[in-house]
Amino acid sequence: MTAPRVVVDPDSGVAPWRQVRDQLTHLVRTGALPVGSRLPAIRQLAGDLGLAAGTVARVYRELEAAGVLRTARRAGTVVAAVPVAPDAEPAADPLADLATDYAARAAALGADPRAAADAVLAAWPVDVRDQAPAVRSSWHDL
Repeated sequence: MTAPRVVVDPDSGVAPWRQVRDQLTHLVRTGALPVGSRLPAIRQLAGDLGLAAGTVARVYRELEAAGVLRTARRAGTVVAAVPVAPDAEPAADPLADLATDYAARAAALGADPRAAADAVLAAWPVDVRDQAPAVRSSWHDL
């Protein structure tokens, strides 16, 4: 099994620290990063993602304040607890979660959005090309 990946998309319009925070939170919520899992050191993760160490430190501080992470000098940073979704968040959407995971993995491979969407279309069990033109065109409007 491979380690979960965090991907930062500089063209997404979302601040890099928020992308990292949201992805780590998602990985913990889904169990991809179980309680007790050790996270990379701040400098290591920052280097891997091409971010400033302060950006990753901000994410770790926020997640520690929320009780998701725990940092000890010699033990490093570990997952402390699964975050509880705030009441303001909509109910979990399994399809959106799958799409988020797929998009992050496809981006990590260097795929562009159109190629990623075409791969989903090609793998779909029903031939979408026989569906209404609006369905067909929405895939290529990316």
